[in-house]
Amino acid sequence: MAEFQGNAMSDGTRAALMKLVPKRWRSGKPVVPVVRLSGVIGAVTPLRPGMTLAGVAKTLERAFAVDNAKAVALLVNSPGGSPVQSRQIFLRIRQLAQEKKLPVLVFVEDVAASGGYMIACAGDEIVCDPSSILGSIGVVGGSFGFTELIGKIGVERRLYTAGEHKATLDPFLPENPDDVARLKAIQREIHATFIELVKTSRGARLKGEDDLLFTGEYWAGERSVALGLADAIGDLRSTLRARFGDKVLMPLIAPSTGLLAGLLGRKAGAGTLTSFDAALGLPDDLISALETRAIWAKFGF
Repeated sequence: MAEFQGNAMSDGTRAALMKLVPKRWRSGKPVVPVVRLSGVIGAVTPLRPGMTLAGVAKTLERAFAVDNAKAVALLVNSPGGSPVQSRQIFLRIRQLAQEKKLPVLVFVEDVAASGGYMIACAGDEIVCDPSSILGSIGVVGGSFGFTELIGKIGVERRLYTAGEHKATLDPFLPENPDDVARLKAIQREIHATFIELVKTSRGARLKGEDDLLFTGEYWAGERSVALGLADAIGDLRSTLRARFGDKVLMPLIAPSTGLLAGLLGRKAGAGTLTSFDAALGLPDDLISALETRAIWAKFGF
């Protein structure tokens, strides 16, 4: 049995215990926890949501709570999606950064476009690959019109509403110019909020004119840096080692797993589906897959 003098622990015992402690918790080494934020943002289907604040909040909180952290690194890879969820994730990152007084370093993988770029703006610095796609600072919405089709197949449209504009943009009714004008007014409001967020985040680093940066256009990495949408070309490992030393630890903070997480996820509509649920969700899944593929394809991926 090891002997102790008072409360002192022998060097051998201390060394043995330290070997049992995960490397990222050992003292003396800088730590930069890494969180991956990937995918289309917002509800893809009711049963299979994409990236949302509810889905990433706990992971972000765990990352910012890591002992001895010198910064938090975010790996962003998203073509965009819901402007509301994008902004809420952005705000939560900034709130945690201010509370913990930690810098946030964003590393763009394939794409940080539209809502994905909004999230990237939560970083104090944005680093990207030469082939990364950044930008698309705009708002888009779309639908289909089936008025001629239903007439050809002998379908009669019956719609009952209370409220003058309740059937706005119904795809089975002829397009109404007033409805389109109202939609565009809403889009302009959302776009203005997006522009203000980017300007506040990037500040004097922005080099392009408004009529270039905020048209919805997007660029590859080098051009994005030149325009001030990103700060540097690089990758996570090389950048963090250059900044914090070769011994910096970069633990990936992944979402919680296990039975409890699965049950909680199911309660929120994002957990493991029963076979009956899965069967009902097949049409939605097919539409979701096509829509998701179309969003990524816009950027060449």
